Amino acid sequence: MAEPPGAPHRTTGSTLLHPLSGLLGIPLDQINFVACQLFALLAAFWFRIYLGPSHASSAVRHAFATLFGIYFAVFCFGWYSIHLFVLVMMNYGIMNMASIPNIHRYSFVVAMGYLTLCHISRIYIFHYGILTTDFSGPLMIITQKITTLACQLHDGIGRQAEELTAEQNRLAVKTRPSLLEYLSYLLNFMSIIAGPCSNYKDYIAFIEGRHVHMKLLEVNWKQKGYDRLPDPSPTGAVMYKLCITLVSLILFLTLTKNFPMAYIIDNEFLDKTPFLSRLGYLYVVTQAAKPKYYFAWTLADAVNNAAGYGFSGVDERGTFRWDLLSNLNIWNIETATSFKMYIENWNIQTAAWLKRVCYDRAPWYPTALTFILSALWHGIYPGYYFTFLTGILITLAARAIRNNCRRYFLSSVPLKIAYDVITWVVTQLAVCYTVAPFVMLAVEPTIKFYKSMYFHMHILSILVLLVLPIRPQAHSIRKPQNQATQNSVKSKDK
Repeated sequence: MAEPPGAPHRTTGSTLLHPLSGLLGIPLDQINFVACQLFALLAAFWFRIYLGPSHASSAVRHAFATLFGIYFAVFCFGWYSIHLFVLVMMNYGIMNMASIPNIHRYSFVVAMGYLTLCHISRIYIFHYGILTTDFSGPLMIITQKITTLACQLHDGIGRQAEELTAEQNRLAVKTRPSLLEYLSYLLNFMSIIAGPCSNYKDYIAFIEGRHVHMKLLEVNWKQKGYDRLPDPSPTGAVMYKLCITLVSLILFLTLTKNFPMAYIIDNEFLDKTPFLSRLGYLYVVTQAAKPKYYFAWTLADAVNNAAGYGFSGVDERGTFRWDLLSNLNIWNIETATSFKMYIENWNIQTAAWLKRVCYDRAPWYPTALTFILSALWHGIYPGYYFTFLTGILITLAARAIRNNCRRYFLSSVPLKIAYDVITWVVTQLAVCYTVAPFVMLAVEPTIKFYKSMYFHMHILSILVLLVLPIRPQAHSIRKPQNQATQNSVKSKDK
């Protein structure tokens, strides 16, 4: 996180906190990011207590959330925040003028096209030395929201209910939003800086005060001894997430700068370190790179919860859950025994977006198209594409191994434990191998890294796909709401 002595404290936003940046030796863009999120946390508590649905109208709540979100964007990104507002207003025009059968297509092309142009411009502006927190992050979240809303509008107005899956039918939007609702959904202060993307109907239910009530109605409270619906408070969940945020920040400040990914391709390191030791160090540096994501995503989740948004219901033990907007499950990530399990628990809301706008709608090759869209959404740095193309290969190989081999290890507890240990080690190393180019960004260090690793994961994955039989998969765009079809959708890409 700290820059080398004498490095300029660059930012495209406000320089108000420059003295603090100099005192702490932390880049000013990161100081602005944390300051905005902490202020958003305080504003979220105030918003829930003093501008709750019982104290203020939906219009007032929408307006407050929008104005504060715009202020945070300008504070953090300065005139670059104009890109956010241009994209938002362009797609508002599309949403109101485009025909319903094409609204999701036009919105997708314009939003992804504008985002890609901005990604390209960042190459020339920053030349790989990108700021940790620049305007592209919020633009990526807004792109998710724009395309999500467009698809759900298309489902709600342009398709019959029997053409939709149960989830698509639940999230379908039946009427075009007003300008205030649209701006509030895209630019609200809870998610403008770090997300996450949420569904439009969930957000509107939150603003109108129906969000928690709807989830509580799914439980028979009379059987549990309640005379009326309980009033779950997010305070406990927020405090827990803030503790995770603090630990992640400490790990980020102490580990990340001491274990740089670049060292894995240092010539002296490669000459003196045996292959297995290099694998071990690769795991260490990948672990050291995670806390910044844990910090940013968990803090963003806490901000939304503090405002009263993110309630997901009650678990089997009767505990109130506030993980509707959670972007990761750290325990499941660190104990994942399959590539699929790891992906499902990392950047959860982006994975959900990819599923809803691409995977569930792709007429063919849903896995490949979803990985490609994910790479394009992240940016145009070559390292991203090395990561996601490698991810396709490893995902297919891991699926083939699981489908063909796992059943032989379920006959006894020792065999199952051995299988879990082996698959945990392989999964963690496969993830490290896959994501290293994502951090390196450029072609030259990526190729050097792959050579130092003897392309072993690529070779092993190809051998697996050549040797093991692959179960054929059917894929259909239209998925009626019957149980058999829903089951096929869930299993088609496992």
